[in-house]
Amino acid sequence: MDTEIEQFIGYMGNERKASQNTLISYERDLNQMADYLEDRGISDVAKVTKTALSSYILFLEKSGKASSTISRVMASMRAFFHYELREGKVRRDPTELLRTPRVEKKAPSILTTEEVERLLEQPGEATPKDLRDKAMLELLYATGLRVSELIGLEVADVNLSIGFVTCRDGYKQRTVPFGRTARQALLRYVEQAREALVKDKDTPNLFVNCTGGPMSRQGFWKIIKYYGEKAGIETDITPHTLRHSFAAHLIGGGADLQAVQTMMGHSDMATTQAYVSYARMQDPIRRTYREAHPRK
Repeated sequence: MDTEIEQFIGYMGNERKASQNTLISYERDLNQMADYLEDRGISDVAKVTKTALSSYILFLEKSGKASSTISRVMASMRAFFHYELREGKVRRDPTELLRTPRVEKKAPSILTTEEVERLLEQPGEATPKDLRDKAMLELLYATGLRVSELIGLEVADVNLSIGFVTCRDGYKQRTVPFGRTARQALLRYVEQAREALVKDKDTPNLFVNCTGGPMSRQGFWKIIKYYGEKAGIETDITPHTLRHSFAAHLIGGGADLQAVQTMMGHSDMATTQAYVSYARMQDPIRRTYREAHPRK
C-alpha cells in the first residue's frame, strides 16, 4: 500500500496543489492506517473493506483519540480511496458508508484587548532577542497570521514602506496589511537586532532563533507562553490565541466580515462568522462592567 499512498501524495501536491501541511497530514494519517491494516494481513489496497476501516476507527476511539482527530483521519482516508477508485485500483470506495464521529466545536480562546496590551508590553528592548520577540508578537496580532506563516516569513515578504506582509501556505498566498505599531517594532528588529542573531548573512528567514537557524513552531510557542505568564494572563495562551483575538477584535470594531475572511485566509465564511457571537457578547458586557463596577 506504500506505493499507492506515495502516488496519492504526489497527485495531491502536483495536481491539486495541496499545502505542505496538508500533505504531511495526509501522509501521516494514511501510513498509520496502512500499518494497522498490514498488521491484520491486509496489504493490498483492493482488499480493504468498510469493515476493516470501521475496525480501525473503533481502534482509534478506544485509544482515546479526539473526535476531531478521527474526523481528520477519515477525511484523509476518503480522499485517498476516492483517488484509488478514480485510478481503478479499487472497485468500490470502502469509505462510502463510514460513520463520521460528531465533533463538538470549542469556542476559540480569545484575549480581551486589555490582556493583549499587557502581553505586547512584556518584551523589553535590551537585547536582540527582546526586539525579535516584540516584533513577532506585534506582527502576529496585527495580521492574524497562522504560526506556520509567521515563522515561514522571509525578509522579502515584508514591505515596511507601505505596511504589508505576504504570507504563503503551500501554493496559496495572500497579502495582509499591518499598522504603525507593528511597523515600528519590525523596523527596530530589522535595523538593530536581526543581524546580531543570524549566522549566515544570506539567511532569507525574517525571524531566526538564538542560534541563527529558522524559528520553529515549538520555539515560538515557548516564547508566547513565557510572555503570557509574565503578563499574568490566566488563559491558556497559544500562538493561535492571538490569531483568534485579531479576528474577534476586528469584527468587534466593525470590520467587514469578508475583509476579515480574506485577511485570515479562511476558505469558508462560516469559519470567520464564528467570531461574531464573541464580539456581540463582549461589547455589552464590557460596557456594563465599566459603567457599574466601583473600581473601573
